[in-house]
Amino acid sequence: MVVKNQIHVIVSGLVQGVFFRDFTRQHAIKLGIKGRVRNLPNRNVEIIAEGEKDKLNQFIEKVKEGPSASAVKDCEIEWKEFSGEYTDFEIIYFD
Repeated sequence: MVVKNQIHVIVSGLVQGVFFRDFTRQHAIKLGIKGRVRNLPNRNVEIIAEGEKDKLNQFIEKVKEGPSASAVKDCEIEWKEFSGEYTDFEIIYFD
Protein backbone atom coordinates (compact mmCIF):
# COMPACT_ATOMS: atom_id res chain seq x y z
CA MET A 1 0.00 0.00 0.00
CA VAL A 2 1.29 3.44 -0.95
CA VAL A 3 1.11 5.91 1.92
CA LYS A 4 0.84 9.58 0.98
CA ASN A 5 1.46 12.44 3.35
CA GLN A 6 1.98 16.16 3.46
CA ILE A 7 4.91 17.86 5.14
CA HIS A 8 5.25 21.44 6.27
CA VAL A 9 8.90 22.43 6.48
CA ILE A 10 10.58 25.60 7.74
CA VAL A 11 14.22 25.79 6.66
CA SER A 12 16.56 28.22 8.39
CA GLY A 13 20.12 29.28 7.73
CA LEU A 14 21.58 30.84 4.59
CA VAL A 15 18.65 29.82 2.39
CA GLN A 16 17.60 33.00 0.56
CA GLY A 17 19.44 34.42 -2.42
CA VAL A 18 21.22 31.11 -3.07
CA PHE A 19 18.76 29.44 -5.50
CA PHE A 20 17.26 27.39 -2.67
CA ARG A 21 13.69 27.60 -3.99
CA ASP A 22 14.73 26.50 -7.47
CA PHE A 23 16.83 23.66 -6.02
CA THR A 24 13.81 22.56 -3.95
CA ARG A 25 11.48 22.64 -6.95
CA GLN A 26 13.89 20.65 -9.16
CA HIS A 27 14.17 17.85 -6.59
CA ALA A 28 10.42 17.83 -5.93
CA ILE A 29 9.74 17.39 -9.64
CA LYS A 30 12.32 14.58 -9.92
CA LEU A 31 10.61 12.75 -7.03
CA GLY A 32 7.03 13.37 -8.20
CA ILE A 33 6.24 15.61 -5.24
CA LYS A 34 3.59 18.34 -5.43
CA GLY A 35 3.38 21.52 -3.36
CA ARG A 36 5.05 24.90 -3.07
CA VAL A 37 8.06 26.74 -1.71
CA ARG A 38 8.38 30.40 -0.69
CA ASN A 39 10.68 32.80 1.10
CA LEU A 40 9.50 34.14 4.45
CA PRO A 41 10.13 37.69 5.69
CA ASN A 42 12.36 36.35 8.52
CA ARG A 43 14.85 34.95 5.91
CA ASN A 44 13.62 31.35 6.33
CA VAL A 45 12.06 29.27 3.57
CA GLU A 46 8.70 27.50 3.88
CA ILE A 47 7.90 24.31 1.98
CA ILE A 48 4.61 22.47 1.74
CA ALA A 49 5.05 19.16 -0.06
CA GLU A 50 2.84 16.17 -0.73
CA GLY A 51 3.56 12.73 -2.05
CA GLU A 52 4.52 9.18 -1.18
CA LYS A 53 6.10 8.93 2.26
CA ASP A 54 9.34 7.36 1.01
CA LYS A 55 9.72 10.07 -1.65
CA LEU A 56 9.08 12.77 0.97
CA ASN A 57 11.84 11.29 3.13
CA GLN A 58 14.24 11.43 0.16
CA PHE A 59 13.11 15.01 -0.50
CA ILE A 60 13.78 16.02 3.10
CA GLU A 61 17.35 14.73 2.83
CA LYS A 62 17.91 16.87 -0.28
CA VAL A 63 16.38 19.93 1.41
CA LYS A 64 18.72 19.45 4.37
CA GLU A 65 21.68 19.49 1.94
CA GLY A 66 20.46 22.48 -0.07
CA PRO A 67 22.29 23.89 -3.07
CA SER A 68 26.05 24.39 -2.82
CA ALA A 69 25.79 28.12 -2.04
CA SER A 70 23.42 27.54 0.88
CA ALA A 71 24.07 26.68 4.52
CA VAL A 72 21.06 24.93 6.04
CA LYS A 73 21.04 25.39 9.80
CA ASP A 74 17.76 23.66 10.70
CA CYS A 75 14.67 22.02 9.20
CA GLU A 76 11.50 22.00 11.27
CA ILE A 77 9.30 19.28 9.80
CA GLU A 78 5.65 18.71 10.59
CA TRP A 79 3.94 15.65 9.08
CA LYS A 80 0.30 16.10 8.10
CA GLU A 81 -2.46 14.28 6.28
CA PHE A 82 -2.35 14.22 2.48
CA SER A 83 -4.74 16.82 1.04
CA GLY A 84 -4.40 16.31 -2.72
CA GLU A 85 -4.82 20.04 -3.31
CA TYR A 86 -1.58 20.53 -5.28
CA THR A 87 -1.23 19.67 -8.96
CA ASP A 88 2.42 20.61 -9.41
CA PHE A 89 5.31 22.07 -7.41
CA GLU A 90 5.55 25.82 -7.64
CA ILE A 91 7.75 28.61 -6.42
CA ILE A 92 5.78 31.39 -4.77
CA TYR A 93 7.49 34.69 -5.48
CA PHE A 94 5.01 37.11 -3.88
CA ASP A 95 2.11 36.65 -1.49
